Amino acid sequence: MPKPDLAATRARLRKARMLRRSRRVWVSRAAWRPRLVFWAGALAIGLVSVAFAFLADEAQHAFAALRQPGGFGFAATWLLPPAGFALSAFLALTFFPNSQGSGIPQAIAARHLDEAADRGLLLSLRIAAGKIALTLLGLLCGASIGREGPTVQVGAAIMLAAGRLGGMAQARGLILAGSAAGIAAAFNTPLAGIVFAIEEMGRAYEARTNGLVLSAVVLAGLASLGLTGNYTYFGESEAAAGSAIDWVLVVACGILGGALGALFSAAALRLLRRLKRWTVGRPRARVVGAAALCGLLVAAIGWASNGATYGTGYEQARAAIEGTPLPPLFFAEKFAASLVSMVSGIPGGIFAPSLAVGAGLGSTIGLVLGAGSGLAATLGMAGYFAGVVQAPMTAFVIILEMTGNQGNVIPLMLAALLGFGTARLVSGEALYHSLSRNFVADVLRARRAEARHTGL
Repeated sequence: MPKPDLAATRARLRKARMLRRSRRVWVSRAAWRPRLVFWAGALAIGLVSVAFAFLADEAQHAFAALRQPGGFGFAATWLLPPAGFALSAFLALTFFPNSQGSGIPQAIAARHLDEAADRGLLLSLRIAAGKIALTLLGLLCGASIGREGPTVQVGAAIMLAAGRLGGMAQARGLILAGSAAGIAAAFNTPLAGIVFAIEEMGRAYEARTNGLVLSAVVLAGLASLGLTGNYTYFGESEAAAGSAIDWVLVVACGILGGALGALFSAAALRLLRRLKRWTVGRPRARVVGAAALCGLLVAAIGWASNGATYGTGYEQARAAIEGTPLPPLFFAEKFAASLVSMVSGIPGGIFAPSLAVGAGLGSTIGLVLGAGSGLAATLGMAGYFAGVVQAPMTAFVIILEMTGNQGNVIPLMLAALLGFGTARLVSGEALYHSLSRNFVADVLRARRAEARHTGL
């Protein structure tokens, strides 16, 4: 019968064509170049993140050394913060526009822009370099900021540049992958990087970006792992909820943490809007003056707290998780210092300071209830962080990975969920996405102004 033979021949021809096409894909330079450039970008994110972390620690140690009694102690405590804040604001406004603040809103905003030139106003290698330098300057001057949010903007900028170099057209996917790789490398939390990409960065997450995100997180994580080894950000914690008072602690940390986190977001957004309206007409002088005033306030809060509120707050949070109770008012002092640092407009993130505030809040609640400090600090971080960013899955996963406590899964999930729910009741505005809309509006406004000028 001829028909089966004809069908078999067609099948063999199709198979042969597929094999030839597959061979061309695997041996073609045009096919491999984008992959190699992309992988190089992911590895670069890991290397830059490790270097950034090392320099951030050195900047904080240098500021602590300058504050020692005698010598430059008085000047470092009272003059360096306002002068450094003013210098950072001036440099950001003049030479590195759109490097201000956390960096996560810029990355989110860039995903909503269609033109490559518009995205370049928010994510470029020049802005990334300025972001790193000015964040380090802020830490050297005692600002209550972190490096993790800036690492997201830096990672997105590196990946976007790598994509252009490799001829990859998936700009939104590249930004998502770079952002996830930045979080994963900054905290050594690969799962949190992926969850952050889905929940916070990509509210409209596309399945086709799975490969980009996963491979970027893996390669950036391998680069970080090769240089720093396998570690948990806050060390190991064995604390777990077992008694009735522990579950009362879970509910208290979730609700109070979420309410305080929502208060931080609402206050930051309101103050930033007022500051933006006030600086219209004389942006440079007023922005620099406001930053100097914020630096003076940070200095005063740092002096009142005996230096506990300066920097990221990593040491205080780790001590609380390991079982050492923090001073009862530490969370309020760190809250104020972080809010003022954010409102100042200098480059710097809120991830690490938020975790420190949450740990302090949990420690205080634990003291009131007579519960263990380690468990209380961990639950406080989950509730407060979920309240600030309104991303409960990210809060739960990132804290779980940072503490390595697999026996605390359900309590952490519940605290993060309660924090998120409370924050939504107190304030419906998500901090990062509200700020990202401001950046989108600024970029579109600048493009319209340029179009009018060109038309004239």
